[in-house]
Amino acid sequence: MGRFILSALRAVLVASFLTKPQAGIILEQRQSAVSGWNYYGCYTEGTSSRALSSKATAYDTMTLESCASDCAGYTYFGVEYARECYCGNSFSAGSVVTAASDCSFACAGNPAELCGAGNRLSVYAKAASTGSTISAPPVQTTQPSGPGPQKSGLPTGWVYAGCLQDNIPSNEDANMELPTFPYKVWDTQTNDAPSCIAQCQLYGFNAAGLEYASQCFCGDVENIIVASAPTTSTNPNDVQEYTRSAKPLTYDDSQCNAVCTGNANYYCGAGNKLTYYTFTTNPVQWSFPTGAAAGSYSLLIGGVVVPLITAQAITGKVTFVEKYGTGEPNGTGVYELDLTQIDNFSNAWRTMTGLKTDVFCAAGLTLPDKAGRQITVGGWSGSSNYGIRLYWPDGSAGVKGVNQWTEDPTNLQLLVPRWYPSAMIMANGSILVVGGEIGQNADEQPNLEILPRTGGGTVYLDFLQRTHPFNLYPFIIVVPSGIFILYYNEARILDEKTFATIKILPNLPGAVNDPTGGRTYQLQGSMIALPQYAPYTDPLGVLACGGSTSNGGYAIDNCVSTQPEAANPVWIIERMPSRRVMPCMAGLPDGTYLIVGGGKHGVAGFGLGGAPNYNAVLYDPTKPVNKRMSVMANTTVARLYHSEAIVLLDGRVMISGSDPTGDYNSPAGSWPEEYRVEVFTPPYLLSGVTRPTFAVSSKNWAYGASVSFSSSVGGVKVSLLGSVSSTHGNSMGQRTLFPAVACAGTACTVTAPPNAHIAPPGWYMMFVLSGPTPSVGQFVRIGGDPAALGNWPNLPGFNLPGV
Repeated sequence: MGRFILSALRAVLVASFLTKPQAGIILEQRQSAVSGWNYYGCYTEGTSSRALSSKATAYDTMTLESCASDCAGYTYFGVEYARECYCGNSFSAGSVVTAASDCSFACAGNPAELCGAGNRLSVYAKAASTGSTISAPPVQTTQPSGPGPQKSGLPTGWVYAGCLQDNIPSNEDANMELPTFPYKVWDTQTNDAPSCIAQCQLYGFNAAGLEYASQCFCGDVENIIVASAPTTSTNPNDVQEYTRSAKPLTYDDSQCNAVCTGNANYYCGAGNKLTYYTFTTNPVQWSFPTGAAAGSYSLLIGGVVVPLITAQAITGKVTFVEKYGTGEPNGTGVYELDLTQIDNFSNAWRTMTGLKTDVFCAAGLTLPDKAGRQITVGGWSGSSNYGIRLYWPDGSAGVKGVNQWTEDPTNLQLLVPRWYPSAMIMANGSILVVGGEIGQNADEQPNLEILPRTGGGTVYLDFLQRTHPFNLYPFIIVVPSGIFILYYNEARILDEKTFATIKILPNLPGAVNDPTGGRTYQLQGSMIALPQYAPYTDPLGVLACGGSTSNGGYAIDNCVSTQPEAANPVWIIERMPSRRVMPCMAGLPDGTYLIVGGGKHGVAGFGLGGAPNYNAVLYDPTKPVNKRMSVMANTTVARLYHSEAIVLLDGRVMISGSDPTGDYNSPAGSWPEEYRVEVFTPPYLLSGVTRPTFAVSSKNWAYGASVSFSSSVGGVKVSLLGSVSSTHGNSMGQRTLFPAVACAGTACTVTAPPNAHIAPPGWYMMFVLSGPTPSVGQFVRIGGDPAALGNWPNLPGFNLPGV
């Protein structure tokens, strides 16, 4: 039990409370008001189970008469919390009679009747039984004796902290009760302190509570202060001194006296009482840098579009693609931003044309051809579902290009309609398109296809069929043994030629209280590939952060990581400082990752996610597990559904978009379609250290080649970041590599990655780093164009760069 489900009605019941004289009048009136039943008294709940546990109903039209009807055939019925009805033939242990005035809530369906209160039941008995065979539960002046709370044999670092009140009256609303710990993990017949503590520790919480014998709750010590829950701990640092409750309650250990369902030798709380444990050596340690060390948000430029897909072209300009109907009514759907012209709005923005179908929820990539063309595939409905659109970036700094997006919906199409698909450049240079669904929220598209088309059809993927609808925009990357794919809360490796499964990983952990948590759309989190370092002998790591749960849309507050190709991969859980659904992640030149945006509640979709998360988090994989996250600067701009983040050549992170719309937009108009474009400036650009500069001899690298470059300083490192097309938290093309570098003074040589399974063919941003401070990056191409995409599609209207 432990938590009583609170309906919206309870927030306004204060006005319906009755004074004691009024309560007495109504008690006299209602004793004969329920035909066939007599009023029996006001009773507490039991210590280890419901006082009346045979049957329960709850609804917002509850009356004494309706509860009596619900409990026909039983000896007793009791009404609690104005809208909850319980039936039984006997009372559970620990239920005692209390003052009649304690049952003071007006019935939800009839304000003239009283229906219990918090942890209090207005009880009625069958009229024929009263005064004969039925006896009232005894009034208990002392709690039953028992073995006590478990204090030894606990997981290392955990200690017993006392018997703690749960469900505390709110200071803001006396009729509301606040749970002490936010996550109910389970209600099981195998509950005991070690197992409950172990689950809380696994997900990074430093407090655990056991209640009603069978229930486990997880949270933090800080939750006690928020809930104003006192404790009987004698620790001088006890949080009771910070309690804000108007009427704090304290309990000695004997009052948490419900025998644990999983171990009869110990107690596990009682009714609204928690046997409470704390983690004294919690390894989860977030950093809270200040000043320049926290980075900074700033406005880059006012926008002309609410983008759906963002990507930096090899020209250095940024392309914005919007879904049809977003933004200005006369918009074209495609725009380009020249970052060198930020101070001149009209010069900075270029309005483009060429789209013939709707890119709403399409996939995007930068192609490995020598022009670095951009492509989007899929879309919303009709011919858009089959869409294939290409753009050849042109122009230069301060000079607008003339090329437009090109599309031929009649002659260039996907094999099947795809809404929310993902795309990837394979090791052989071909384009892999995976998943999605038919437009308008229709059936799953549980298959993949290859572009350019080689004569084959689609390949069926049974696991996408099985996990629909929570596997859209699956995360896909090349790994040495094939193709890694993460979808919903599952992951596996596919053979890159047959696409048969060659390895299934353990399921991803979800939320501490809900294993149905997932990471792909509509439960949308974000995933990146962790850095790879020459000589690339360590298995590639992946990191997935945030997401939501399928059982109610509770945003997830953790990241999970693993090495898919390890012999026995295990997902490592690292708790985030706050919950996030719809986050974006951007890999930075120094090998760290910025987590931004999203909401703290709901799921992805229009109006389905809210409570904006305004702070940035920096994740540093070089630090020990559970010490990798730093809480950075805040923004004031809500970035919810359809917001994106990409790293720029200047080392900043561009953050754009958001058109949340709907139920979570409260107060009305507070989170509008967002045109403003921001940048997050990481600490490495705020330290005052002069940025290195470099000149590279070749921007077209063969695998394993030695490439010379000159640097303004010696002793530098090089990082290579894959060109990213970002949408819905999915950074397609993301990769972070640290190749081998040798320098003689300022004359250096970098060794290109050895093969296409370390660095799939394509365009990468090259940075030179002096310590953590990066240069301005330059685009280089690695691995050429092995699938001859430069000659595709050979159709009228498409300009081809050739191979």
